[in-house]
Amino acid sequence: MTGSESALLLRDFVNTYDVDCDIDDFAAPWDLSGWLTERGLTPAGARADQSDLALAVAFREGLRTAMLGHHGPAAAAPSADLDRVLAALPLRVSLDGPALLPLAGGVRGGLATIAAAVMRSVAEGDWARLKVCRETTCRWAFLDTSKNRSRNWCSMRMCGNRTKTRAYRARRRATASGT
Repeated sequence: MTGSESALLLRDFVNTYDVDCDIDDFAAPWDLSGWLTERGLTPAGARADQSDLALAVAFREGLRTAMLGHHGPAAAAPSADLDRVLAALPLRVSLDGPALLPLAGGVRGGLATIAAAVMRSVAEGDWARLKVCRETTCRWAFLDTSKNRSRNWCSMRMCGNRTKTRAYRARRRATASGT
């Protein structure tokens, strides 16, 4: 299982901010415009402004929080902040498909297309498999393709190893201080 196009779009959108390196692909409005255009979500020439950028960042971080909630037995309800962002990205139902389509064009329409991808990923069965790494210094989004949906880290080699090494060292310190 590699994931649906919708799930991969959502993963890539959340991963526009690298928590570990503190690198934001959306450092300026034109970065957002370029990212949306490169993915065919807006026409060439669509220009984001500061309010679009703030909305996109709030949307991205709301999705990151929602994906972090996918680690538990029951998915957490979306945050009020994410609900406000989604309300600012109006969509309409089209019976051709059926599908959710943006009511606006331009940058807001591109962001609304990403919002519609959430519903498509739910319908395709991928939404609950979208998670973010449990390593607090990472928070990279990934698609959990494990059979039992139990993956916790973006990479066992990096983040899983870091977490397990810290736990091991803490246990050793506790044992050493107890003797």
